Amino acid sequence: MTSFFLKRLEQLKTSALNMAALCEKALEKAQRAYFERDTTLAKEVMTGDNLINQLELELDHRALTLLALDQPMAHDLRTIVGTLNIGLDLERIGDEAYNIARRSLFLNSRPPLPYFPAMENLAKVAAEMFSGAVTAFLNENADLALEIREMDDTADTQNIKVAKAVIDYMINEAPAIERGVHTIFISRSLERIADLSSNIADSVIFIAKGANIKTTSAS
Repeated sequence: MTSFFLKRLEQLKTSALNMAALCEKALEKAQRAYFERDTTLAKEVMTGDNLINQLELELDHRALTLLALDQPMAHDLRTIVGTLNIGLDLERIGDEAYNIARRSLFLNSRPPLPYFPAMENLAKVAAEMFSGAVTAFLNENADLALEIREMDDTADTQNIKVAKAVIDYMINEAPAIERGVHTIFISRSLERIADLSSNIADSVIFIAKGANIKTTSAS
């Protein structure tokens, strides 16, 4: 392969990592918007979503250009296809951060609900999975990617706990139903981020080893 191709391949990976950094920041702000009832941060996440979408389009263009012009083989082909899939998952993570921020904006304008410990546990797991998946991609670390996949069950369990706790509260507090529904949707968004992080881990394993592991829960 020419040095020009390798340079463009590295630029593709850099584009994905830049996009991941924006998504990670958006997720952090969205979580703080919810837990700290920070309306300013919620609005920042919603405003910044357009940039994430734009970067995903640029990443697509880079990947498709490499596929069309250079006809790569073996590991280089897997890198391009895997990074293309990662870009799609990152865009979806950005969308879920937007959803968390949007629902937090509503909740912040209403009286607060009780503290739900499972929500904080879920938020931590989702953030750890996403950060770990990005690190696995950066270092092409299939072992770390496998560890990330194994964390997904924990996220699912915490999501169920949140739903049960919120529903139990709503049964006794009818005026809280609308706020409770928004809270359950925030939990669902966090669980989706965990699923999508697992998808990224799948792509890392594909790039590194050529193994095609599917995570159907986030497809």
